[in-house]
Amino acid sequence: MEQTTMDLFSTQKGSVKGEPIRIVFQNSDNGYTVMIVKIDETNEPIDEKEITMVGYFPAVHLYETYQFAGHLKNHPRYGQQYEVENYRKMLPKSKSGVITYLSGDLFPGIGKKTAEAIVNELGEHAITEILNDPSCLNRVPRLDDSKRSLIADTLLQNEGLEKILIGLSDYGFGSQLAMKIYQAYGNESLEIIQENPYQLIQDIEGIGFQRADELAANSGISGNHPDRIQAAFLYWLNERAMNDGHVYMPEQETIHEVQRLLSSREKIDEGDLERERDVLEEDGKLVHDNDHLYLPPLYYAEKGIVTGIEKLTDQEPEEEFSESEFLKALGKVEDKLSMQYAKSQQEAIRQAIQSPIMILTGGPGTGKTTVIRGIVEVYAELNSYSLEPKDYDDEHPYPILLVAPTGRAAKRMKESTGLPAVTIHRLLGWNGGSGYAHDEDDPIEGKLLIVDEMSMVDIWLANQLLKSLPEGMKVVIVGDEDQLPSVGPGQVLSDLIHSEAVPVIRLTDIFRQAQGSSIIELAHEIKEGALSDVTVPKNDRRFFKCHQNQVVDVICQVASLAKKKGYPPKDIQALAPIYRGSAGIERINKALQELFNPKDEQKRELEYGDQCFRVHDKVLQLVNNPDENVFNGDIGEITAIFKAKETTDKEDTVIVTFDSVEVKYLKHDLNQLTLAYCCSIHKAQGSEFPIVILPVVKGYHRMLRRNLIYTAVTRSKESLILCGDDEAFAEAVGRNDGDKRHSALAKKIRERLHLPPISEDCD
Repeated sequence: MEQTTMDLFSTQKGSVKGEPIRIVFQNSDNGYTVMIVKIDETNEPIDEKEITMVGYFPAVHLYETYQFAGHLKNHPRYGQQYEVENYRKMLPKSKSGVITYLSGDLFPGIGKKTAEAIVNELGEHAITEILNDPSCLNRVPRLDDSKRSLIADTLLQNEGLEKILIGLSDYGFGSQLAMKIYQAYGNESLEIIQENPYQLIQDIEGIGFQRADELAANSGISGNHPDRIQAAFLYWLNERAMNDGHVYMPEQETIHEVQRLLSSREKIDEGDLERERDVLEEDGKLVHDNDHLYLPPLYYAEKGIVTGIEKLTDQEPEEEFSESEFLKALGKVEDKLSMQYAKSQQEAIRQAIQSPIMILTGGPGTGKTTVIRGIVEVYAELNSYSLEPKDYDDEHPYPILLVAPTGRAAKRMKESTGLPAVTIHRLLGWNGGSGYAHDEDDPIEGKLLIVDEMSMVDIWLANQLLKSLPEGMKVVIVGDEDQLPSVGPGQVLSDLIHSEAVPVIRLTDIFRQAQGSSIIELAHEIKEGALSDVTVPKNDRRFFKCHQNQVVDVICQVASLAKKKGYPPKDIQALAPIYRGSAGIERINKALQELFNPKDEQKRELEYGDQCFRVHDKVLQLVNNPDENVFNGDIGEITAIFKAKETTDKEDTVIVTFDSVEVKYLKHDLNQLTLAYCCSIHKAQGSEFPIVILPVVKGYHRMLRRNLIYTAVTRSKESLILCGDDEAFAEAVGRNDGDKRHSALAKKIRERLHLPPISEDCD
C-alpha cells in the first residue's frame, strides 16, 4: 500500500495520479461514480489540470491522493473522460504526510501532537501497521482507550474496504468485479479467494471455471486437488443445465468432459474423478441416479413433478356429470357465444371437465383459445359458477384460475376469454429472493386451473406450481409442443405428453377464420418439415432475399413502409436469434430506434452502458419484478425521463408504462431494460404482433432449428416479412435435432404410476 510511483500499474496502458475534488454522482449500491479529479501526474495525453473520471469507486474520499489506471474516452455529450479499471489510494509516504492525515477531519479529537506521538512510535508506515494490527496503538504513550478505538475503527472503516479492493486488484479483478465480490463476501473476500476460489463460480456472475482455476493455482490448488475436481463437476453440470437446458447429464459423458476440462494443465486420472464424484454425492451436492448425474435442485424438482402428477391422477372426481348434462351445458354456451364447437373441440372440453388433469395441444389456427373459453364457460355452467369477479371475495375465492408464464401471454389469455389471467409467478406469490408465498403447506385456492403456453415453463416453476395445488383442483395444460422449450432447464410439456400418462387432446384441424392465412399454412409446413417455396409472395407474407450485411437496411425499409401505413412501433416486431453481429439484435435495435425514435434536442435521453434510452422508446423487461407487477418478456414504452436534480431521488429516473402498469427505474436499475424494437425469439414466446420481421441468414447457423423458426413465424398475426437467405431458411426447417434435452421425467412418471415402459427412449 505504500507504493507511490507511476509504475504501480505497469501492466496498464495509462495511469493518472490525483485528488478527487468533486463527486458528481455516486450509486451507493454498486459504487459507480462520476467525479472530478485534480491531476498531479499522468502518462496520458491529457492537457487539462482536471478530468472527469467514471468507474466503480465504493471507497473514495475527496482531497486524498489516488492512482487510477484505465483509458481515455470521448463521450459524445460530456467530452473527454477517464474510464477507470483499477485504482489505489496513495498513503502518505513521509512522516509529515502521515501526521497531517491522522490529524485531519477523518479523526475528530486527534490533534497534531497526538498524531506526532503515533508516528514517532510506529514510524512512517503507521497507517499500515494499525490496519494490520490495531493493538500496535497500545505502544503509543499517553493514548487513551477511546482515542485508540477511534483511530483503529476509523481506519478500518475508511481503509478496510479499500484494502480489500486493492487486494482484489492484485488478483487481477477490476473495480466493478471487485465490488461484486465484496458485496457477496464482505470483509471475508480475500480469505475466501485464498481458501476456496472456486466458490466464486457459483456466487459471482462473470467468473467462470478458468478464472477461478487460475486463482486456485496461485494458492497452490492444482492437479487432482479435491476442491478443483469437485468445482469442475459442479461447474460443468450447471453450464449444461443453464446453457443447454439439460436436467441431468449421463455419467460417462460428464466424467469425460470434466476430465477434459481439468486436463488443460495435466492429465487427471478417472479414478480421482470417481472418488470426488462420490464425495459430492455424500455431501449432498450431487445426485447419482441410474447413471445420471443431477444437481440437487433439478433432481428434486423432477421428483416433485412426478409426485404432483401422481396426486392429480389419483384424485377422485368431486361430481360426475352425465352426457346429457354436458351436452345441455355445451348448447347453452354455444348459444351464448353464437358459435358451434367442432367435434374435436367438443371432445377437448369434455375431457377437461371429466379429467383431473388434461393436456390440450395444437398448432396455430387450430382453436386452442376457443377451446379454453369453452372449457371455462361449460365448467361454470355445470357447477353454477358466476364468471363475474365482483361476485367473489376473500372468503369465496374465484373458482377458475387462468395463468401463463409471461405477462404478455397472460394478457392475451385475458383478452381472449374475458376473464382475469395472471402470470404463474404472481399466482404463486413470488417475492424475489424470499421465494414463493404458496407451496404444499399454503396452497392456492380455486377449483379449475388452466395453464397456457406451458412449453415456456421450466422444471423449477412447474414443480412449484404443482406442489401449490389444493386437493380436488382440476388442471388443464395448454401449449404447442412444437415450439421452443423453456429458457430454463427441462422440457416439461413435451415430457408430460411423451409420458402417455396424462390425457392429451391434439387439435389438428385449421378452422375457417384461419384457413385464409398463409402464415398459418407456412407454420404447419414448417412443423411437418415439408417446405414449399417461401419466396413466392402471398397476401400476408413476403420474402426479401438479401446478404447478411444488408439485413439491417432491409428491416428498416420494411419498418419504414409499415410506419407510413400508420402502424405504431408496438405493432412492428423484428425477431432474431443472436445478439451480436452485422444482423444481430443489438445492431437492428439501434437502427430501428433511429427510424422510430431518433435523437431530438426536445426529447430527453439517458445513456446506460452501450444503450441510449429516449422518451417514447420501446423497451423490454429482462427480469421478473413481482413488486411492480412486471415480468421477464414484458414490453413497454418509456414515457418520461427525469434528471436527479428534478426529483427527490439521487439518481436519474426513467418511467416505463407496461399496458396500464407504470414502473419507475432509477439509473442503476436500467440493467433490467433493453431496447425492444428487435428482440430474441425466446423473449417473444407467449406474444403476438400484427407485423413480424424475421431475418434468416447463414450467419445464424448455430441457432437455426425448426422449432426456433416455427416459434418465430407463429408470433405473427397479420403480416410476416422474411428476409435474408431462403437456403438458410430451408436448412433451419430441415434441422429437427435441436433442443433434445436430457430429462427422465416421462420415464419416472410412468414408473411411479406403474405403467409399462414406452418403447421410445424417454431421454
